[in-house]
Amino acid sequence: MSNQQGEKKIKLLEAMSIGIGGMVGGGIFAVLGLAVTLAEGGTPVAFLVAGIIALLTSYSYTKLSLAYPDKGGTVRFINEGFGKNIFSGGANNLLWICYVVMLSLYASAFGSYAPNLISITGDKGIDFHIAASFVIVFATLINYYSIKVVGQIESIAVVIKLIILVSFVGIGLYGLSGNVNLDQLNYSNWKTPFQVFSGGMVIFVAYEGFELIANAAPSIENPQKNIPRAYYYSVLFVIVLYILISIVTVGSLAFKEIAKAQDYVLAEAAKPMLGQVGFTVITVAALISTFSAINASLYGGSRVSYEISEDDELPHELTSQLWNQPVGLMITAVLTLVICNTIDLESISTSGSIGFLIVFALVNYVAFKRSKEVNGNKWIPMAGIFMTSIATIALIAEQFQTNKFGLAIALSIVLVSFLIEYFYKKSEAYRLNRMK
Repeated sequence: MSNQQGEKKIKLLEAMSIGIGGMVGGGIFAVLGLAVTLAEGGTPVAFLVAGIIALLTSYSYTKLSLAYPDKGGTVRFINEGFGKNIFSGGANNLLWICYVVMLSLYASAFGSYAPNLISITGDKGIDFHIAASFVIVFATLINYYSIKVVGQIESIAVVIKLIILVSFVGIGLYGLSGNVNLDQLNYSNWKTPFQVFSGGMVIFVAYEGFELIANAAPSIENPQKNIPRAYYYSVLFVIVLYILISIVTVGSLAFKEIAKAQDYVLAEAAKPMLGQVGFTVITVAALISTFSAINASLYGGSRVSYEISEDDELPHELTSQLWNQPVGLMITAVLTLVICNTIDLESISTSGSIGFLIVFALVNYVAFKRSKEVNGNKWIPMAGIFMTSIATIALIAEQFQTNKFGLAIALSIVLVSFLIEYFYKKSEAYRLNRMK
């Protein structure tokens, strides 16, 4: 097969590291405090519910990745299910903008953690906007310098952050016995079931990274066995990890302390166990994780824009090169700078969650529609459609009550994604008619 001529095959552990690295990027560092603020004692359940939706959707991704292995991943799946038209183009545009939103989330997390590390040395710390902007610019320069370096950084970062987070969980669970804050996990300290559910949806962005496995599917060794394992093992591992992290956090700090340190709560949660050393180690882990996530997602975002353009769903100029990289890389970086410096963390998280829930609902629909062709069970994708749809509605309802600005931003992003495609298709049709 031509695919095997000199192309390195990806083994199971490497495929799992793509999924785990995509999920445990900067998301957990960025949204953990937000999740606790919204769900309080029910935070572990909120992460479980969000994880179940991710797991259902991973079934659809598994079947579609086996049937249509393509570096375009989600873009290919949506085009297979809906054809190449205004709707599919709008959905793919939404995916690209969701990458930008995720990058903004990671940059916001970096900007929140970085001043704490500086202040440990006795300095006043640096401004949030300076730190967030710096990491975006620095990661963009690395992407232009060498894609190989991007991959090497991600490989090292995955190992470092997992060691630190697993250690945090192990030490944290050991230190929980007798902690007075452990009572916060009791049912009496949960928010309402609706608030717990919608809280899980606001932080759903912490799970979206498993879809990156789809882009690597053509290169995965022994795909019939390893593609399903890569999806399911990585999602299940992250569900357990997130639940344990949330248990340790809620059990270690009072709710008022969590609210005060919402943007860097994971580092604050290490203090009761390990003091300032723990705070510093988790801060370093957050900076490494968010930087590596930005590094990898910039490349991923530029590839999405390239694939959409190749499929004639955006102007072909996006397939052109700027300093040996797709021009979409620079556009992605500039948009990220604008969003992370103008929109608050909750609104960014809400926008990302709504966007990915919509995209995942569409992927589940494609798996349902093509269930015979992809040799899949139609009821699991149907459950995925139901859950992602209910989750989207619940999230919109919750944000309408608490964060109308964030909801307006999220819905505007969805609308703009489809409007861009509509006007592009109209302009192309007009141009072709003029040429006749």
